[in-house]
Amino acid sequence: MDIKELSEKLTKDFAYSYDFITVEGKIGEKDALYFYLDGMIDKQLLEYSVIRALKEWKGDSFTAEEIGKATFSSATVSEVEDYDKCKAQAVLGFVCFYLEEKYFSIALQSFQKRTIAEPPTSSVLKGPREGFTEDLVTNTALLRKRLKTPDLVITKKVVGRYTQTGVCICYISSVADKKVVDQITERIDKIDIDGIIDSSYIAQLIEDKGSPLFSRVSSQEKPDIVVAKMLEGRVAIVVEGSPMVLTVPYILWESLQDSQDYYKHSIRVTVTRVLRIFGLTLAVILPAFFVAVQEHQYQMLPLKFTITIINATTGTPLTPTLEMLFVLLIFDMLNEASVRMPKYVGMALSIVGAIVLGETAVNAGLLSSPAVLVTAMSAIGLYTAPDSMGPFGIIRLALLGISAIFGVYGLILGIVVFLGYLVSIKGFGADFTAPFSPLIFADLKDGFVKRGIRKQVERPYSIPNKNRKRIDDGE
Repeated sequence: MDIKELSEKLTKDFAYSYDFITVEGKIGEKDALYFYLDGMIDKQLLEYSVIRALKEWKGDSFTAEEIGKATFSSATVSEVEDYDKCKAQAVLGFVCFYLEEKYFSIALQSFQKRTIAEPPTSSVLKGPREGFTEDLVTNTALLRKRLKTPDLVITKKVVGRYTQTGVCICYISSVADKKVVDQITERIDKIDIDGIIDSSYIAQLIEDKGSPLFSRVSSQEKPDIVVAKMLEGRVAIVVEGSPMVLTVPYILWESLQDSQDYYKHSIRVTVTRVLRIFGLTLAVILPAFFVAVQEHQYQMLPLKFTITIINATTGTPLTPTLEMLFVLLIFDMLNEASVRMPKYVGMALSIVGAIVLGETAVNAGLLSSPAVLVTAMSAIGLYTAPDSMGPFGIIRLALLGISAIFGVYGLILGIVVFLGYLVSIKGFGADFTAPFSPLIFADLKDGFVKRGIRKQVERPYSIPNKNRKRIDDGE
């Protein structure tokens, strides 16, 4: 195939791609054809370090190694087997060229990417402020920056028939459990899908079929958090095009921890964790308990409190159950609207909905003030575990329904069933409710009570890992 025939074939294959560029040139005394996708390569580097350099080349051995030496670029030059594979390389952002019946590719990719900044949903008062971006190389470099060890292993997979998305599996070979690494690698290799748009696709595809309500994969957008988890034995999964990095395995207690817990005094952290647990408990149980005592067991409340609730709810047209469901629905609608509205309009909408709408509904006698108060407290409490808001919101509704039918006894039964369900969840070699079920005393140093870093000599037993000792305590 000569240069003209190849040019015509490329023009036909990319007839509807306006950004496909072909350039005829010389490599020494031989004719060559360069082709690439505009906007995906460094055109200045191509012009001055490759095309001009190869034009003056005096060599006679057309091999990838010799051609690479002749360029003024450090980019890798590779020989490609045939036309189809070379065309696939061009789509990935390589500069390809044809010379003497041979196809070559040069790695000159240059994509527009977002600069490293503090993540909008993970702002901190103390600790690093860097966040992941959508660029795969940048994200793996942020991990390398913090883990300066040859034990850091980063293997790359390509997933998606059309998107050809890069997926990197990252772990510390001397810490991570090999069985977990092999299990994750095997599941990613089995993925057969037309495209991967975000890391959440990978998270759903590597979980067990018929996966439980709670995800078994965590997502983080700050390198310091991911590195801390990798040092405990977890495996990180970095997906091209996503600023969220996955970590496996994931346990429930992680949703009640915060990166700032490890940058503050342990006593302050302990108080904060107790507040989070209290807030989450209120969020899930309080609406159901409020409905249960109103519908069935008024006698459980103190007399003065009962009289206050009766006075506040007298005249409302809805039953306690329907009233609570209605208020929860309104709060969820306001939350969804505020998230999707522009930033400043969303803030105004939240104020109007929470204050004006709620106050007006109470004054008009459509809703009772206790119902609005209970719902507001529940909504605030859910934000103490933002990563698990969805599942806990569903559990809240389930407990509300069973409490409306069976009262407090139904609520107690629902809580027991819910706890049993949590205990039954396992995945990637870890129990979801560890270190509390099964009870692992060694890991309670980072449980409800946060001990100082000097006390945490060993890595968690809740997470499969090897090389348990992480601090030399001098003993």
